[in-house]
Amino acid sequence: MAEGKIIETQRLRIVPFSEAYLSSRYVSWLNDPEVVRYSIQRYKKHTLETCREYWQSFKDTPNSLWAITMVDGEFEHIGNISAYIDVYNSIAGVGIMIGERGVWGQGYGLEAWVAVCHYLLYDIGIRKVEAGTLVTNKGMLRIMEKSGMVVDGRRIRHWLVDGQEVDAIFAAFFRHDGRESNGKI
Repeated sequence: MAEGKIIETQRLRIVPFSEAYLSSRYVSWLNDPEVVRYSIQRYKKHTLETCREYWQSFKDTPNSLWAITMVDGEFEHIGNISAYIDVYNSIAGVGIMIGERGVWGQGYGLEAWVAVCHYLLYDIGIRKVEAGTLVTNKGMLRIMEKSGMVVDGRRIRHWLVDGQEVDAIFAAFFRHDGRESNGKI
């Protein structure tokens, strides 16, 4: 895993994932059908060992995995955010999971998203940060829209969710496209 940096916002500390975040609570998020409804993780049964293997898969790669933690509040670890780096094309594919349902709808996902994307674009120097989601994943679509991402693709009838064909939407930030002044990134 790339040497991770602690990224701080007003309400969050986004810290390199470590053994301390491997917990039964974390495993329970991944086994909660509502949390992983729009994730490929919905097809897997998770254990502490599978979570450890996932975390370890970042070792000796340019990719990063962070734990999203609250500065103050009832919960400490509320989710994870990852960045898969294509070093040849200077692209980061970012994914996020807010597993702690008790904080859904309070803007923590957007806050973490903006902070990590800004870090990748301006501290690391990545050229493009990209993300994809299903058109039915309203939470992620809101994050993409509110953060100022530009839609740069759509795959028609790409995924099956509950037996229904669903489009995939892709969006991106570009470091040098004049969008630096949009107040988010």
